[in-house]
Amino acid sequence: MSTRPNILYIMSDDHAAHAISAYGSQINHTPHIDRLADQGVRLTNTFCTNALCTPSRATILTGQYSHVNEVKTLDDEIDSSRPIQSQKLLKQAGYDTAIVGKWHLGNNEESNPQGFDHWNILPGQGDYYDPMMIENGVEKQHEGYVTDLITDFAIDWLDSRDSKNPFFLMVHHKAPHSSWIPAKRHENLGVEGEFPEPETLMDDYKTRSEAVKITSIRVEDTRKPNLKFDPPLGISQDEKRKWAYQRYITDYTRTIQAVDDSVGTLLDYLDEHDLTENTLVVYTSDQGMFLGDHGWHDKRFMYEESLRMPFIARLPGKIEAGSVGSDMLLNVDFAPTFMDYAGVEVPDEVQGSSGREMLEGAAPDDWQDSLYYRYWMHTIGHKVIPNYGVRNERYKLIFYYGVTLEDTHNPEINIEAEWELYDLEADPREMNNVYGLPEFAEVQAVMLTELDRLQAKAGDAPRH
Repeated sequence: MSTRPNILYIMSDDHAAHAISAYGSQINHTPHIDRLADQGVRLTNTFCTNALCTPSRATILTGQYSHVNEVKTLDDEIDSSRPIQSQKLLKQAGYDTAIVGKWHLGNNEESNPQGFDHWNILPGQGDYYDPMMIENGVEKQHEGYVTDLITDFAIDWLDSRDSKNPFFLMVHHKAPHSSWIPAKRHENLGVEGEFPEPETLMDDYKTRSEAVKITSIRVEDTRKPNLKFDPPLGISQDEKRKWAYQRYITDYTRTIQAVDDSVGTLLDYLDEHDLTENTLVVYTSDQGMFLGDHGWHDKRFMYEESLRMPFIARLPGKIEAGSVGSDMLLNVDFAPTFMDYAGVEVPDEVQGSSGREMLEGAAPDDWQDSLYYRYWMHTIGHKVIPNYGVRNERYKLIFYYGVTLEDTHNPEINIEAEWELYDLEADPREMNNVYGLPEFAEVQAVMLTELDRLQAKAGDAPRH
């Protein structure tokens, strides 16, 4: 048996940290994910570098920013022939590799998974019930609920693998992505109308940029296929937002429950097969999600709820049980972390850094304390203006670099470049944009300098 750890990477889609009870959720309870946190480390400052499903997945595989791996938007497909992908490097090092579930990086021969001994993926977003899946290139329809099927197929692969080799298994759930259809056993979970509202549900965006004010990700704008019902007749706009929030969160939390069940099933499997002690288990999501925060659903913006990712990891004997880490880990760091645990030399082309020391309780003295973020998808996506920015331990600077008719087919949108600056210590909910205020002139200058530094370090070019 190999002394190198197995790696079980479990990733959900759009699962915000504040919908996990280990992170203090006020809207649901996730006992199996909490069990993982009790037995490992829970990171409180894990962030994505582009809060969108497809780009984040490409960054997690490659350890590269979107402009380097060339997956910037939902429309981009990964070039699977690229050699710098974690599963390829681990396979070359003797790991058995597999991915089961949501791929979402393209649906053609060039973008199908490579470097996996076995793959069984959903085409595109996939369906919650009776999904079509593509197993090693062959399409097959399956009966059942997608979260449960993904779990079963992952266990089938674990049962069939060569136990002499370490494994790298990626279990990628569709849930809780829209349209939020729960398993039958969870259809009555939670009472609609009784979920506590976030403090910022009725945000009026008073100090914010025009880019923020025009977006169509407000919960009351959520499409009927997602909310399932029309709002009651005769209600006000504020009442509609409150109603839509309750509808959204009811189904959103119900879909999470099957994901939590899946985590429990996989942890039980490791226990029953004497794999727990030598398996690094990670639970995360592809990015954060607005859960009525600022009156929004979806993600894309650089605000905390969208930017922040859950990240829980367990490896007995290496990672202290019940520990909490507050240093920054970015999704660009995931791949080199896996490589480090697998004893694989991290290629120079990888832009992230291994977080292994941080997971095990002591980040290096020179560990990052700021991050660079860039959202590339123009106003095709919910009228969210492309932006980039920098966040450190206290402040966040965001630049909405504007769009014109050269960037979008929507003639109604013509936004000039705008800035936002937030003091996260005094204003953790990001309600008060202080950009341009004289008392923040020095902070603003420091953050602009840091933005330039990180943008250059990432090899990205500023918008002109």
